[in-house]
Amino acid sequence: MEGITKLQAGEQVDQFLLIKQATKGVTTVGKPFMSLVLQDKSGDIEAKLWDTNEEHEQMYKAEVIVRVGGEIHDYRGKNQLRIKQIRIAKPEDGISINDLVPSASTPKEELYEELTQYFFEIKNPHISRITRHIIKKYQADILVFPAATKNHHDYASGLLDHVVSMLRLGKAICDLYPTLNRDLIYAGVILHDIGKVKELSGPIATTYTVEGNLLGHISIMVDEIGQAAEELNIDGEEVVLLKHIVLSHHGKEEWGSPKKPMIQEAEILHYIDNIDAKMNMLTRALGKTKPGEFTERLFALDNRSFYKPII
Repeated sequence: MEGITKLQAGEQVDQFLLIKQATKGVTTVGKPFMSLVLQDKSGDIEAKLWDTNEEHEQMYKAEVIVRVGGEIHDYRGKNQLRIKQIRIAKPEDGISINDLVPSASTPKEELYEELTQYFFEIKNPHISRITRHIIKKYQADILVFPAATKNHHDYASGLLDHVVSMLRLGKAICDLYPTLNRDLIYAGVILHDIGKVKELSGPIATTYTVEGNLLGHISIMVDEIGQAAEELNIDGEEVVLLKHIVLSHHGKEEWGSPKKPMIQEAEILHYIDNIDAKMNMLTRALGKTKPGEFTERLFALDNRSFYKPII
């Protein structure tokens, strides 16, 4: 069966999908409806359920598997699923959540093994010990967590996928610009988003936790670095530099960074993060697009549509 994101407008749907998000709304004439985000291994799609009531809201919640019949249609340049029939999956259907959760294309064990290789290249003992300490503490979550609820690397093991991809990019950039401090780049890449294991709820029907909403992954991680340094009895410039790299990795205050980058490694980390996030979004959007056509509008890329060349 074709993945839900691979279908074109006009095609019929009759398949099992996982409810990733469910929100209720009211039409302009006061009629209640529900907006659902439904997913399978290929990704997710928005769907509307009209004329709903409280019973529907109780039944169709995040993490519930449903069998949906309907049709794909184009809504403002983006595919949407028009639901005609929907029911909750029964045990005898034999479908589990893991059958429907997207995940990194490389097995998580391989990705983690690749990440650990970079520890051997970090020469500074303080940076090495702090980074290893934090990775060890959150290893179980790092293996499975997504990097976001939507836009980029928003799938199981997406966080690990993102970090390993950034490490490869960081290595290539350090080879080109030898004045960069590899220890700070590698540790910065490994640590910059680990706060997401507290900011987000997990790989299934991902939402923001209370801590995530109130503090955010950047503040969470700065605290973690401070705690690790204290536990390991490390006091030195390295601690401040690692905190600064995490604090500034979004690049600008309006993008959520408490500080702008003020060391060259922080500036470079911001670019590496941005390149990898944007490439992940583009690769996935272009993967759903036929040559000679445009992708759907990509909100995180200034709402642009990208053309997929025929050549």
